[in-house]
Amino acid sequence: MLNTFSGLESIPPLWLQIAPAAIWVLFIILLAWAVSHFTNSEPEIIRKIVHIGTGHVILIAWWLDIPASIGITASIVASAITLLSYLLPILPGINSVGRQSLGTFFYAVSIGILVACFWHLKQPQYAALGIMIMAWGDGLAALIGQRFGKHKYKILGSQKSWEGSLTMTLVSYLVSSLILLETQGNLWQTWVISLLVAVFATALEAFSFLGIDNLTVPLGSAALAFMLTQLLVSN
Repeated sequence: MLNTFSGLESIPPLWLQIAPAAIWVLFIILLAWAVSHFTNSEPEIIRKIVHIGTGHVILIAWWLDIPASIGITASIVASAITLLSYLLPILPGINSVGRQSLGTFFYAVSIGILVACFWHLKQPQYAALGIMIMAWGDGLAALIGQRFGKHKYKILGSQKSWEGSLTMTLVSYLVSSLILLETQGNLWQTWVISLLVAVFATALEAFSFLGIDNLTVPLGSAALAFMLTQLLVSN
C-alpha cells in the first residue's frame, strides 16, 4: 500500500501511525484558536471544541493500532501541560470557564489510564467507548444544559439541569450502541449494555466537583461496558 505513494516507503511505519493523531490535535487547537480570535464565542464554546475534538484521538489510536506506549506518553505530556496551563497562559480560553476545575487534567489522565488498561487486554474499543462518551456526552450535555436547561438540580454543590442530564443519557447511549454494534454485533445484549452504561455515565457526570467527572465518566463507562460484556456476551 505504501509503495503506491512516492517516498512513503522510506518513512518508518510508526510515524505513519502517529502523524494522523498529531495532525488532528493540531487542527483542533488551531480551530479553537481561530474561533476564539475571530468570533465572539463564549469561553465555554472554545473549551468544548477542544473537549469534543481531541477526544477523537482515541478513535485514531484504535483504528491505526497505535502502540500503548505512545498513547500513555502522550497522556503524560498532555497532563503536565494542562497542569502547567492552570498557572501560566499556555492554553488561554481552554480552562477559563468561570469555575475552579481540574477537568482538562483529568481528561488527559483518563486517556492514559484507559489506553494502558484496554490496549493490554487487546480490547481498545472500551477505551474508545469511555472517551467518546466523555467527549460527546459531557460536551453536549454542558452546552444544552447552559442554553436550554430550565429545570435545575444540585448535587454536592454542582448545579445541573435535567435537560443536560437527558442529553448526556441519550448521547452516551448512542455512542455505546455504535461502538458495541461495530465490535460485537446486533445482539440484545448490545442494547441493554448500552442503556445501562448510559444511565451510569449520567449518574457519574452529575458528580462533577472540581471536574472529577472527566475522570470518573470515561473510566466508569469503559469498565462497566467491559464487565457487562464479559458477563452477558462472552459467557
